Amino acid sequence: MAALPDKEKLLRNFTRCANWEEKYLYIIELGQRLPQLSDDDRNVENSIQGCQSQVWIVMRQNAEGIIEFQGDSDAAIVKGLIAVVFILYDRMMAQDIVNFDVRPWFEKMALAQHLTPSRSQGLEAMIRAIRAKAVTLS
Repeated sequence: MAALPDKEKLLRNFTRCANWEEKYLYIIELGQRLPQLSDDDRNVENSIQGCQSQVWIVMRQNAEGIIEFQGDSDAAIVKGLIAVVFILYDRMMAQDIVNFDVRPWFEKMALAQHLTPSRSQGLEAMIRAIRAKAVTLS
């Protein structure tokens, strides 16, 4: 995930944005940096239920036990939110993902209160699905 910043840089970049319009543009830009998801990975198994948009998240464990993510959405902001979630879980093993609480990061970014209720619910659905899959991989 070399194209994406780490957690600290994400937070710094986010707080440098002058207003929410800039923050949304930054989130969209992060989504554009995600690698293309193959058509084979756009399947029911990788589909996230509970999102209004179509969302696919693929999690694979590498040889060192670190979870690698790929994902996509048909909505630009949602795809950016996927990138934010991937940044927060970057370089973690399955058990680390299960134990890690992303909510304090969302609070630091003031993200939750600036998302529509349906996007907030979709973000929660993504996190639940990632954690559930991590449990099966740990």
